[in-house]
Amino acid sequence: MKKWFAVLVLAVAGLVVWRLFYQIKTEPARPDKSVAQQDAAVARALATASPQADAVIASNFTAAPAPQTIFYAVPPRPPIAPAGNAQPPDYTNLAPEIVLDYLRHAIRDYGTMFGGNPVGLNSEITSQLNGKNLTQANFIRPEAGMRINDRGELVDPWGTPYFFHQLSGTEMEIRSAGPDKIMWTADDLMTR
Repeated sequence: MKKWFAVLVLAVAGLVVWRLFYQIKTEPARPDKSVAQQDAAVARALATASPQADAVIASNFTAAPAPQTIFYAVPPRPPIAPAGNAQPPDYTNLAPEIVLDYLRHAIRDYGTMFGGNPVGLNSEITSQLNGKNLTQANFIRPEAGMRINDRGELVDPWGTPYFFHQLSGTEMEIRSAGPDKIMWTADDLMTR
């Protein structure tokens, strides 16, 4: 009984496969319409379309503006301004490089505690470092030469506000104008 059942299943499967193959081979080929016939059919459909449909169809086939080629270039380095008169440090007896390094450490400590650097303008970064943060932690240490001016900005040893440039969520460039008190000159101090 089992043998007959297996033979019957195989015979039915073979018949199904043969029928599928035979139908594929014997199905009549459909001639493709020529481009002229397709264009004529579209023209007939458009002739019977409403004016609103014509407007929608026409708007779909309006000419697109030619793509513009965009060239990317590295921005030029800022021009180096002539150096002014060097001034002695006003606010600290520590070396300016050391004060800048202490400030870098304060920002890194902030980043470690909060998972990212403080952001914003100098005054906003200063307020975040000075306790206006979630845990009210203060990272500014006057004994390390860190000074705040009357506008609430961290200033370098010559009294010029630092320039903070956020490079990423965890890296920041800190720039001091240096002894000539002019930003972007040869005597600027910079750290990351």
